[in-house]
Formats: sequence, structure tokens, C-alpha cells
Amino acid sequence: MSLTISNLYKSYPVRDGTLDVLRDCSFELKSGESLSISGPSGSGKSSLLNILGTLEPATSGSVILGEVNVPTLSDRDLPPFRRRNIGFVFQEHHLLPQCSALENVLLPFLAVGRITTEQRQWGMELLHRVGLSDRLNHLPSELSGGERQRTAIARALVNRPALVLADEPTGNLDRTNAGYIGDLLLELAEASMLILVTHDLGLAARTQRQATLDGGRFVEQQR
Repeated sequence: MSLTISNLYKSYPVRDGTLDVLRDCSFELKSGESLSISGPSGSGKSSLLNILGTLEPATSGSVILGEVNVPTLSDRDLPPFRRRNIGFVFQEHHLLPQCSALENVLLPFLAVGRITTEQRQWGMELLHRVGLSDRLNHLPSELSGGERQRTAIARALVNRPALVLADEPTGNLDRTNAGYIGDLLLELAEASMLILVTHDLGLAARTQRQATLDGGRFVEQQR
């Protein structure tokens, strides 16, 4: 599967006109590729991620994931498409406090019906792979910050998404945990397309491709 972004613009209305956040962004990503995006606050990084994740619409342009031009999807078709194809990892883990680590990982399945034995086993395997085999039944309040973020990574990958989006996934962690989370994300998402927004230049340098948003324009760095 591939992701093709063409002539993407995003503007917001302001009191005296419009604020252009993204200007003519275009790039393509293929399955197995990783891309980091850096840039100062307000440069449009989060807006781009939200558009790619179908959380908000672009002003114009196309986002084609696989064979689907995402902006053309109806309000009814968008949620199941997002659930099947896109995984999110945020700076804040957004775990449900009343649910165990395993239950949080399985939430994407719970949204569409009962959990199968196979799905439960896969959720447990993912938690094992992120080093949380002994934390399956712990609530988020009983987990450290790094453990909560590892749980969030497992949740993002439980549907085997084609596209994984990570917004400052190590921003709230100390250096040791940030390095470990970066390792896990790059390893576990290697079969998907991974786009991460980060201020961590060390983490950014480890992705296969690097880019910046400069004045709302996507500028890829050449190696």
C-alpha cells in the first residue's frame, strides 16, 4: 500500500482573512517506509497529521491511501476506514483510566463488536513485545509514563494499520524511556508506513526519510 499527498492546503479563517497553515504539500510514502517531520511550533505539523489521520479536512488537495481518495469518503464511511487503516500514537497516551492495559489495547476491536480469542491473543502478544506481559491487568494509574506510552503503541498497532501516525510520541518522557519508545515504534511499525512528528532530532535521524515544514511547505531533506 502507498500514501500519496498532492497539493495539500489548509487554511483557517481569522478576523482579517485566512491563516494559511499548509501550502501545496506533496509527497509519497510506500509500505515499510518511515518519515519524520520537524519544524517550529505553529508550522503546521499537527494540522498535517490530523488531516492524514482523517481527524480534520484539508482546504484542498488529495490524500490517497491505497486506492482510496480519503477526502471523498462520506461521514458514515470515514470512521470504519480510519479504524481499519490508521493507527495513532500521541504525546499524551489517551488511555481510558477505568480499563486495564489489555482492555485499552483491544479498544479498536471493542468498538465494532465482541473480542475474539484470536484478537485477545494478538493484543497480549503486542503487550509482550513492548515488555508489558506482567502488566496486562494493570490500570493506567498503576503504570509508569513509559509503560502507558508502550500500551498506547500496542493499541495503535493492534489493527495492523497500513499507516501509523505518531505526534511527539516521546515528548513527555525522560531520555532513557524516550530512546526505548523510539526503538519500539520504529521496530513494530516497520511493516507499515510510519510518519512521526518530533522535536527529537536523534529520533528524527533514525527514520528512513526526514522532512521539515517551513512556512507551511513540505521540504524533504536529501541524504
